Amino acid sequence: MENTNNITEFILLGLSQNKKVKTLCFLLFLFCYMAIWMGNALILTSIMCSQLVDQPMYFFLNYLALSDVCYTSTVTPKLVSDLLAERSVISYTSCMVQLFAMHFFGGIEVFILTVMAYDRYVAICKPLHYPAIMSRLRCHAMVTACCAGAFLHSLVQCLLIVNLPFCGPNELDHYFCDVYPLLKLACTDTYIVGILVVANSGMMGLVIFVVLMLSYLLILCTIRDYPVENRKKALSTCSSHIAMVVLFFVPVLFIYIRPATTFPEDKVFALFYTIIAPMFNPLIYTLRNTEMKNVMRKVWCQKPRLTGRHIS
Repeated sequence: MENTNNITEFILLGLSQNKKVKTLCFLLFLFCYMAIWMGNALILTSIMCSQLVDQPMYFFLNYLALSDVCYTSTVTPKLVSDLLAERSVISYTSCMVQLFAMHFFGGIEVFILTVMAYDRYVAICKPLHYPAIMSRLRCHAMVTACCAGAFLHSLVQCLLIVNLPFCGPNELDHYFCDVYPLLKLACTDTYIVGILVVANSGMMGLVIFVVLMLSYLLILCTIRDYPVENRKKALSTCSSHIAMVVLFFVPVLFIYIRPATTFPEDKVFALFYTIIAPMFNPLIYTLRNTEMKNVMRKVWCQKPRLTGRHIS
């Protein structure tokens, strides 16, 4: 198939054309973006300035906070600025870059959530083997594998789109460049590509979601025999992780697990995994975590006495 592109830019139709709605959304998403930066910066600083950085759970949380900021920054700044513009336009090249970056950082987030679930499984179900299994070297290897897996996923996703011909129209019914809205504009049969997208994004999301839920189910079965105090601590940690997983994965599965088609509701569901979930990450992993709250008090409310130590 010859790739003949007459399109040099796409017009983003955004969330709404109503000026009052756009103004309200601008204020709301600007606040969300600032909250994401502040919350994740708080987590990163608190962990790096304390001994928590030596613990695998917080080592991974550090990377989750960093991926959150990068992930939402591929979409939110453009969305916020477009809400004030009369006409929202993105070049073809910028669109492809945004598509790649969003799936790359989103993939890292998905895989980091998976290794965090594995970390909790080992800590609760195999506590005697925990230091050996979750060694510093293995933690670094897991993060590297997360980045490699995300890169491969994003590269495949981008190659499926970049080889398609776009010859008009160029109105993208979304607030960012995503796979299904782009497939709708391609001037060729995209059935096979749509199946490959489901296999790449939809099935990957479904498999990881099932694995995560099964791992937490095993954890919940294990902690039934724990003393009450230990059970409460384990439940608090796991419940926060489960809440985050559900908030992120359910909208992702709604969009990517079905055949290549678009619905008006897609834009609303996409807000959950591009803005809302990253905004709630800091709240879920700090307010529900006593150890994290204690460290934050020491780092921010007292003279800093703790020295940051890095996993090497």
